Amino acid sequence: MSNKDVQVLVTGGTGFIAQHCMLALLNDGYRVRTTVRSLAREAEVRANLRTGGVEAGERLSFVAADLGRDDGWAEAAAGCTYVMHGASPTPTGNQTSDEEWTRPAVDGNVRVLRAARDAGVRRVVLTSAFGAICAGHGPMTRPFNETDWSDLTSKHVWPYQKSKTLSERAAWDFVAREGQGLELSAINPVTVLGPVLGADYSHSIRLIKNILEGQPGNPKLNSGFVDVRDVADLHLRAMTHEAARGERFLAIAGESMWLADLAGVLKQRMGPLADKVSTRVLPNAVVRLGALKDPALRGAVPLLGLVLNATSEKAMRLLGWSPRSREDAIVATAESLARLGLLRSSQ
Repeated sequence: MSNKDVQVLVTGGTGFIAQHCMLALLNDGYRVRTTVRSLAREAEVRANLRTGGVEAGERLSFVAADLGRDDGWAEAAAGCTYVMHGASPTPTGNQTSDEEWTRPAVDGNVRVLRAARDAGVRRVVLTSAFGAICAGHGPMTRPFNETDWSDLTSKHVWPYQKSKTLSERAAWDFVAREGQGLELSAINPVTVLGPVLGADYSHSIRLIKNILEGQPGNPKLNSGFVDVRDVADLHLRAMTHEAARGERFLAIAGESMWLADLAGVLKQRMGPLADKVSTRVLPNAVVRLGALKDPALRGAVPLLGLVLNATSEKAMRLLGWSPRSREDAIVATAESLARLGLLRSSQ
């Protein structure tokens, strides 16, 4: 069967990773169906794919479906050979409880897997997160790998990380207990960078945007980075490769790095666009003080000074995955923000 006869469901079609997965699938000849909460966003999704170089036409179709409800999921999964499930509900407001994060994420994963099983889907590739691997551990003497799970007994696990951990575990449990032969693979990317396709971009992209727009310095935070195009490529490999069945795959390019070093890459590679970039490291005390007023900084405090290195050796060995460098991912992000006029300095 050629790829043009194979239909793939990609959930959460407005998402950054999901759209790059759709680009990769369409470029490989697959037919794609995607879910959106509102069909009013179809034009925006198609425009973003056009920015990514693909005129999808009739090879792309849309179904309205919400992770919080059963409606639409049977229709979405019908006739699909594979599912890439990256949609994840995100509660709004700063006062959301753990339960408000966790319950929708767990229920949403199970809802999609049940629809996939009932439709006779062969394999689901779940977009999980490094947050399901790295949280609550404290200092590590080795890189994180796929055998690690976040320690939910730690008081330093934030609701997002808890929701990603519990929802991925729920997915593996469902497939083991009720999957009836449905296959599952999970992709756990670190901080995802790469070309932005439109004005609705992910939280990780804001990191680069803030540095380029002149934030006064960098907290002593460490992270791994990976290009979204390589994350999409890993999803495709995990979708069809025999060795990927029942496996998790960490996605990171090279070693982790400090934010100040990331700023240094921008300074070195982006010319005048990086005129406002500061490579200064903010003292931990300043960040802790700022976190008292800024909820966005609060989650960073337990991570100050922690090395969050990880390894993608498994994906490289089993699936032949070969990501571009972290530096190229950083530069591609900056270039796309400038190209689309999304930086204050470029408008």
